[in-house]
Amino acid sequence: MNVFISADIEGITGLVSWAQAGRPGSEHYDWAFARRMMTHDVNAAIRGARAGGASRVLVKDSHGCSRNVLIDELEPGVELISGTSPHPNGMMTGLDESFDCAMLVGYHAMAGTLEGVMEHTITGSVHRFWINGEPAGEIAMSAATAAQFGVPLVFVSSDDKGCSEAQSLIVGVQTAQVKVGMGRYIGRLLHPSETRVLIEDAAREAVSNSGAVQPWNPSVPVTVRIEQNTSDQADVAALLPGWSRIDAYTIEFVGETWELAHRAARRAMANALLGVHGNQ
Repeated sequence: MNVFISADIEGITGLVSWAQAGRPGSEHYDWAFARRMMTHDVNAAIRGARAGGASRVLVKDSHGCSRNVLIDELEPGVELISGTSPHPNGMMTGLDESFDCAMLVGYHAMAGTLEGVMEHTITGSVHRFWINGEPAGEIAMSAATAAQFGVPLVFVSSDDKGCSEAQSLIVGVQTAQVKVGMGRYIGRLLHPSETRVLIEDAAREAVSNSGAVQPWNPSVPVTVRIEQNTSDQADVAALLPGWSRIDAYTIEFVGETWELAHRAARRAMANALLGVHGNQ
């Protein structure tokens, strides 16, 4: 059985702030700790997946610079996709029809989630995001991207808010709750020795019963809507082909498939960061 793991960092054991869940640089002074914890959670998922029947595991490092996971500390025999590119599948780059199921490790709740630890959707410019009129975040985006290859999303580890989000989206998904969100930068944390067991057990159950979970396919045509934090961000994003302006902050795109809608959404989110600044 082939298993694909996409790993983010905000929903990893022990992390509650951007000073930890960042990238190389003095402003993210605890990044070394975060990398170690991210590798810890990914390893637990790998062990669980193998116990559930996985013969091949591919890990995609999906946070920021995508050079977070420590390959020398990974479980032997796995492959790691590290580094960044403008690939249209984003956090699920490397996934294809050869995989039997997908798992998300260290994901977080969507932008706007009350008390979700470091809640956001892709970038800090996104205030809200919808797929076919339903609020959505990176969990739904990754689930839909897996589904375009016929691959079910069977496991998510996160805080309690991210786990609830996954459960409300996908019938039968297994989750591992590594912390309880108490606000954007505060949480009640479980010890790594406990989260290791929780992740392993849930991952084993997820892979062993993966045939019972259906891929999550948004109905087509797919309508994606983005509400930006500021109107100048929407000004820039709305210039891309196919987008309609809803109001000062909000734009909308209709795609014939999820692949087209996803690609358009990611481009718009990236372009919004180029927004006009009034103090120039």
